[in-house]
Amino acid sequence: MSLATATRASCLADESGQEAPYLLTPGPLTTSATTKAAMLRDWGSWDGDFNRLTAEIRERLLAMVGAPRDTYACVPLQGSGTFAVEAALATAIDRRGKALVLANGAYGQRAARILDVLGRAHVVHDKGDYLPPRGEEVAERLDADPEITDVFLVHCETSSGILNPLAEIAEVVKARGKGLIVDAMSSFGAVPLATETVPFDVMVSSANKCLEGVPGFGFVILRQDLLAASAGRAHSLSLDLLEQWCYMERTGQWRFTPPTHVVAAFHTALAEHRAEGGVAGRLARYTRNRDRLVTGMRELGFATLLEDRWLSPIITTFFSPGHPAFEFGRFYAELKARGFVIYPGKLTQAESFRIGCIGRLDESVIARLLDAVREALAAMGVDDCRPAA
Repeated sequence: MSLATATRASCLADESGQEAPYLLTPGPLTTSATTKAAMLRDWGSWDGDFNRLTAEIRERLLAMVGAPRDTYACVPLQGSGTFAVEAALATAIDRRGKALVLANGAYGQRAARILDVLGRAHVVHDKGDYLPPRGEEVAERLDADPEITDVFLVHCETSSGILNPLAEIAEVVKARGKGLIVDAMSSFGAVPLATETVPFDVMVSSANKCLEGVPGFGFVILRQDLLAASAGRAHSLSLDLLEQWCYMERTGQWRFTPPTHVVAAFHTALAEHRAEGGVAGRLARYTRNRDRLVTGMRELGFATLLEDRWLSPIITTFFSPGHPAFEFGRFYAELKARGFVIYPGKLTQAESFRIGCIGRLDESVIARLLDAVREALAAMGVDDCRPAA
């Protein structure tokens, strides 16, 4: 089945017989028909066949970042991506440590809030809505505060769509002997990330992003020596990564009831990721989607929040038109009626909305979306899409 055919097949009809809309969001996202079909079988959570799926997923994820099996561990964890981020922060940062949180959007701020709840000392380097933290800034912060033990960075901050300069920051962090915790939630699987080029200590992602699975679990890839040293750090029984890893290593099973259907779907999604050419193949498709989207929206008069060099292939933030007839709720409803679901904005200083480029989408879907945007604007009586001053 070609990608175009698979893309059309991915939008199955709902209970009313209507075709489900495409999800142009940062996850959950539109999945393939075969990934959906993988959830039609029931699995025993202790069964050997299910344990094999879990083991193969863990091995494949380690291989994707070039992580040696005797040096790094892959620990899947039930729940949303935020569950995995919280577990990773509690594991990686000693109770007597101090974190530098690099923030330029909602998810960096969320990490700081998690550290508040965990009672871990931290400082925030906040760049606002649309600027990336740079290596020289991080170097200055680390040199000025020797108590900092770890640095946290969101690779792709989807509240703005910015792709932060991870390699540049990793070089600075590791040169100073600090721990590096990477939230690669929305980039892993489509943006290159390997231990040889980015020597991270901890990386967090989830099933329902660029690997095109469905929501239900996240996963943490981290150094085994760091994991072993984390005994007693966990603040939660269920979010204890060390106990989860030890149990999986000993039994092949999840400690508590796993999301069996989600795991099976993810196993299928990983196979489709390999068939598409892995990270390189997925990055190429998502980049084509983004380029077609940005070009088309700019032709309609919309402005992007970010300069081109910071645009990620994951999601793009557009300023809302300053036209008095534009109202996001109406715009959203008009697009949904035409088969597309987009995301509201998360900026603090300007009205905006976001359109994702990931999931089982290709340029033909983006072209249809642009037609729908034109129709929606006409229905609303909006003839000028320039942002408010």
